[in-house]
Amino acid sequence: MTRNKIAVLIVLGLGVAIFFLLGLERYLSIEFLGTSVQSLRRDAQANAFAAMTIYFVLYVIVTALSLPGAAVLTLAGGALFGLMLGTLLISFASTLGATLAFLASRYLLRDWVAGRFGRRLEAIDAGLTRDGAAYLFMLRLVPAFPFFLINLLLGLSRMRTRTFYWVSQLGMLPGTLVYVNAGTQLARIHSLSGILSPGLVGAFVLLGVFPLLAKKFSETLSAGKIYARWQKPRRFDRNLIVIGGGSAGLVTAYIAAALRAKVTLVEKHAMGGDCLNTGCVPSKALIRSARLLSQISRSREFGIRSAQAEFDFADVMQRVQDVIAAVAP
Repeated sequence: MTRNKIAVLIVLGLGVAIFFLLGLERYLSIEFLGTSVQSLRRDAQANAFAAMTIYFVLYVIVTALSLPGAAVLTLAGGALFGLMLGTLLISFASTLGATLAFLASRYLLRDWVAGRFGRRLEAIDAGLTRDGAAYLFMLRLVPAFPFFLINLLLGLSRMRTRTFYWVSQLGMLPGTLVYVNAGTQLARIHSLSGILSPGLVGAFVLLGVFPLLAKKFSETLSAGKIYARWQKPRRFDRNLIVIGGGSAGLVTAYIAAALRAKVTLVEKHAMGGDCLNTGCVPSKALIRSARLLSQISRSREFGIRSAQAEFDFADVMQRVQDVIAAVAP
């Protein structure tokens, strides 16, 4: 780990340590918010711009450092700024903080994880490249998944920062609206667990799974359109059709036939393909003859006083054809 990374890690660690050593978590509790909301409202109304700025920066810090209390801060946003303004502030602050946590995880841990779990990470990256936006959207919609964990884990992937940002902002918006709206009715709330009913959580789950189901349905529909021009046969004459009688095609057909499969091998030109007819076999036969002539011309290097060889290139090429004929069966 480089010095810069160590420095960043120390700064982040100090921030988290100070938060807990000073007991600041007590200010991010339902109890404190319920007893202080009136005075906080008066302060926010007296100096609205300063209150919004401080609140926005505080929210970004809490989410960027993955500190507990984001849910209570969201309630506070609804209580202090109302539904529309509170949602606007929290939507951008939460997404910005999540993106900072995402980037910190990538900067500090991505290289180490890639070096230790390279192949596994490549497979995950491939899946996220293909369907990452849909997966992230689903996870953001379901409050059962800790958002800070999503930030840190996706930071280890190759997901684009831009994709992470806009999908996160869109995916967290429904949950943000629910919590901000609850914050406007703060007097009725006694615990965070009472905000999300099982029915509401279930609705979020269905909303999150919908993009994946829609994608699967679209793929099935597209495949149906492609195959619609042909009638599906009731029975098949062959288990396997191999196109190309080169080295790969021959081995594939041979193994399948050995397993009692019904196989058809299709080759438009010469059996054996490039390897037998124009590549591996003829080139190696030609090289063998050339090497022998080279060694004869350097006979003294091998302790032989004199050695000569007469050759005709046509004879050498005839030998090449003989080798091909011998290998062909």
